[in-house]
Amino acid sequence: MTVSTGGEQGFLYDQVSRHVLGLIEQGTLRPGERAPSLRGLSRQLKVSISTVKQAYGSLEERGVLKVRPQSGFYVSGLPQQAPPVPRRHAVCCKPRKVRFGELFEEIFLLANNPEIVPLGAAVPSPDLLPGKGLLRATRRAAGLHAEAAIDYCFPPGLPALRRQIARRYAEFGVSVSPDEVVITSGATEGLTLALQAVARRGDVIAVESPTYFSVLRLIERMGLLAVEIDTDPETGMDPEALEMALETMDIRAVLTVPNFNNPLGALMPVAHKQRIAQLVAEHGVTLIEDDIYGDLYFEGERPPPIRRFDEAGRVITCSSFSKTLAPGYRVGWVLAGSRVDDVLEWKQATTSATASLPQLGVSEYLRSGEYDRHLRRLRQAFRDQVEHMRLLVARHFPPGTRITQPAGGFVLWVEMPRGNDCLEVFHNALEAGISITPGILFSATRRYRNCIRISCGHASSDEIEAAVEKLGQILSG
Repeated sequence: MTVSTGGEQGFLYDQVSRHVLGLIEQGTLRPGERAPSLRGLSRQLKVSISTVKQAYGSLEERGVLKVRPQSGFYVSGLPQQAPPVPRRHAVCCKPRKVRFGELFEEIFLLANNPEIVPLGAAVPSPDLLPGKGLLRATRRAAGLHAEAAIDYCFPPGLPALRRQIARRYAEFGVSVSPDEVVITSGATEGLTLALQAVARRGDVIAVESPTYFSVLRLIERMGLLAVEIDTDPETGMDPEALEMALETMDIRAVLTVPNFNNPLGALMPVAHKQRIAQLVAEHGVTLIEDDIYGDLYFEGERPPPIRRFDEAGRVITCSSFSKTLAPGYRVGWVLAGSRVDDVLEWKQATTSATASLPQLGVSEYLRSGEYDRHLRRLRQAFRDQVEHMRLLVARHFPPGTRITQPAGGFVLWVEMPRGNDCLEVFHNALEAGISITPGILFSATRRYRNCIRISCGHASSDEIEAAVEKLGQILSG
C-alpha cells in the first residue's frame, strides 16, 4: 500500500495513522504486539521516517500505541473501544457473618478441567512459568542437600530461603529480618496463620469490597465477622471509610491487598498506604496485607507494601511465589513482625512443617539470578494479555459494560449492563464450556450481582477469543 502524496505533511501522517488503526481493527496487529518499525513502515508506505514518527507520536497520545525504551512502539488498543472503569459503590458498614454454598468449591474444580476455557480461576498459565529452569534448580538442590530434601523442615523454614526473601524486600525499601520470615504452604496459609494469631471467634475483620473470596471463606470457617469497607476500583480501600469504621466499631484486624488487588486490580497510592498504616497504629489494631501481586507491576518501579510505612509494628505481610513461579510448589511466607511467636505456635500446631524439597528448589532458583529475568518476561506477558482481554471484552460485550484498567496483576473486573445476573451468566457460560467467576463471591453481603471477574492468566488464542465473543452473546441475550 502507498499513501497519497498529494497533500501536506499532516495529511500524510493522518493517512499513516489510519493505516495502523486499520491493521488493529482487522486484527492484523493485536494489543501487546510490536508495531512495524519506523523504517519498515516508511519503506512500505513510501513516506519519510519523520512522517511515520509523527503518526506514531499522535497514536501514542491517543493511547493506541505505547513506546517501550530500547524496544519500539507496541499496540495498546483502540481508543474508541475503551469503556469506563466500574463505578465505586458505597457498602453497608455493618459486621456480617459470611456464608458460602457449593459455588466456592465449583470454581476450584473448574480450574483443573482441561475442557473448560480458563477465564475463571486466577491462575497463571504453565506456559508462562519457568518450569524447566525451576526443575533444574530443584534437581541441583536435591543433589547438594539429599538428606535435607527428604527430612522435615520445621518452622520457621529453610534459613537460606528466608534470607533471600528478606533481601528481596530490602531491594524496595523494606527492612526485614530473616528471623521474622515464616515459610508457609502458600499465601492462603500465611493469611490463616496471621488471622489465627490476632483474632478469635466472633471478632470483626475489616475487608475490601469486593475482596478475594478465599479471604471471605477463611473468615467464615474461623467464625469471624466481616465488615466491608468502601473500595475504589483504581485506588483500593478508602482510608476515610476505614477511619469511620475503626471509630465506630470494635475491629480486631484489617485485611487488604494494596498492590493490584483481586478482583479489582487496584493499586493503592503511597499516601493511602501511609494513612492506613497510621490509622491502625492509632487504633491499636493489626493490619494483614496480602502482597501476592506486588511483583506483577506493568510499568515503573515495584510498588511498596504497606509494611514499608509501618512504624508501630502493626502490619503483618503475607505473600507467595504461586502467581509468579510455581503454584504447585506451595511456597509462601509471612513477615510476622512482633507476632512471630504467635504465628510460629499456630504453624507448629497445625501443619508442623512446610515441604522441604520445594523450599530448596525455590531457594536455589532465586540464588541463580534467573528469577528476576523471568519476572521481566512475565510482567510483559501479563501486561499484553490484560490489554488484549480488555479490547476483546470492549469489542464483544454490549454497550454499558465497564471494565477495570489495572496497572498490574492479571485479572479484570467487569461490570455488566443492568439486567445481567452473574449467576445466570456463570451457568450459561459453563454450558458453553467457559469458566468465569461471579461477582457475588467477592462480597460478604452478596453484592455485585451484575459483575464478573475474568482471568487473563493465559495467552490469547482463537479459543479464548471465541469464548469472549460467546460471553458477549450471552450478555446480549
